Amino acid sequence: MTTHSELTKSGQRLPEQTRERPAVTPLVDIYENNEEILLVADVPGVLRDNISINLDKDQLTLWARRNGQGTSQPHGEEHPWPDYYRAFLVPQGVDASRISADLSEGVLKVHLPKSEAVKPRRIEVKAG
Repeated sequence: MTTHSELTKSGQRLPEQTRERPAVTPLVDIYENNEEILLVADVPGVLRDNISINLDKDQLTLWARRNGQGTSQPHGEEHPWPDYYRAFLVPQGVDASRISADLSEGVLKVHLPKSEAVKPRRIEVKAG
């Protein structure tokens, strides 16, 4: 088994970064009603074409690349803004074929519709 020390560069104490750009976790609000689960993520500075949303088995991942440069504090050097990354476990009962998303003014909404089998329904009682 690989140990933590084997995953670090020689002479360094921290693990080596595997991504080209740093990523931060966006703020996300989660709402649920009888029809769907709604994820509302704040992703300012992101264009629609720079968003990747993937569902693999029961894991939904959001990856959003921001445009532009930011200034690091200590030396005033220019670096790319960090990207946004977040992963969620999707509960059973979500209709994966109907998942949709829209972006407006830096707010990403991901709609996870519930399948008919898990939606509440009223049972009619028959006389007789």
